[in-house]
This record gives sequence, structure tokens and C-alpha cells, in this order.
Amino acid sequence: MIYCVEDDNSIRELVVYTLNSTGYKGKGFANAEEFWESMKEELPEMIILDIMLPGEDGITILKKLKSSPVTEQIPVMMATAKDSEIDKVVGLDLGADDYLAKPFGMMEMVSRVKAILRRMGPQIRADVVKMGNTVIDANKHKVTVDGRKIVLTRKEFDLLLLFAENPERVFTREQLLAGVWHSDTYVETRTVDVHVGTLRTKLGKDGDLIKTVRGIGYRMEAGDA
Repeated sequence: MIYCVEDDNSIRELVVYTLNSTGYKGKGFANAEEFWESMKEELPEMIILDIMLPGEDGITILKKLKSSPVTEQIPVMMATAKDSEIDKVVGLDLGADDYLAKPFGMMEMVSRVKAILRRMGPQIRADVVKMGNTVIDANKHKVTVDGRKIVLTRKEFDLLLLFAENPERVFTREQLLAGVWHSDTYVETRTVDVHVGTLRTKLGKDGDLIKTVRGIGYRMEAGDA
């Protein structure tokens, strides 16, 4: 089941019709109230979420989804008519998996839905990864340094896990955008620099394991497990 939260009746009906016509099950909601009521009955595989909604807007809904352990793993694709870069950055940084700018074609929408659901499929990975004094529990989304829990945003966690699973590998900023933000269009490379900076700070001494490779990007030293 894929939920579409969109207050424009024609767009919502077309999205739901297209989903149902291409092998998915779609269900539409005109506002947040209807959406949350349905979430009590059934959790979807994915959510297509408009930012500009009456009452509770899409960004607020996204924050609630990503702050709950029950719904934080549900992929969300944001949709908006706005041409504001800040909306795109905020949405993606809060955990949105992709972004559709209106007007968008239905086949483009279906293609992106397929890509997101494919990415969210089962993956084989180590449950726990250790780097220096840092322990990363991939399943529980938990990070500790010297036994002390460290609170990371979703993107900081994904960035750290990518580094830790690939010790000594040099990543360009563009590769990090593709691997963590799944985009090289909506987020600028300076966003990577900001997240690396905050990640280093939160990791304390282990933050020194993340090295800047001049003119290229970043790599994480293996450290002592």
C-alpha cells in the first residue's frame, strides 16, 4: 500500500489511479487528519507527501513520521509546487527519500517509487560495526562512543555507517550525496561538509578518524576495533 497525501483532488486522484494501474495499491488523503486516522489502521510501504497542505503541513508530518520508531523506516517522497531550495534541503535532511517538483509526470513518479522501494528492500549487512571506540548498531540505529550513547540525525547516522562499512575508502562528495541523500541534484555538496563537521564533533576523538582528502572528499581510517 502506498499513501498519497495531497489536497489537490485532481492530482491525488491521478496519482492513486496511476499507482493502482501499475501494480501497486494506492490510497489518497486530502489532509493530515485523514492520513493519521488511516495510519492507525494500516501502515503503508511508502508515502507520497505534499508539503503544502491545509492545517498540518508536509514538513510537520515528515518530522512526526521520522521521530517515531514505528514509522521512521517508511520511505517518504515529498512533492511540492514550491521552487524554494530550502524546502528541498529541509525535507531531505529530515529523512525524505526523494523529491518531486510539480508538475510531474505520472511515469516519472512510478519510476521513482520503484527505485525507492527497490532501495528499501532487504539488505545483508553486519548488525554491528566497530571503528575505534565507536560501536554502530545498524539494526537499532544506535551509536555509542566509549559506551556512551551518541544522538545522531538520520543523515549523520547513514553517513557514519557508510564510512564505517568502507574503511580507508575515499569518497567524493558526489558519491556521498548519492549514497546517503540518494541524490546529486537537490542537495549541494556543501551539505556533505556540514554533516561531516557535526559528525566529527559528536564522535569526539573518534571524529579524527574521518579524514579530509584534499581536492577529493573524505575517508575514514580503520582505527583500532
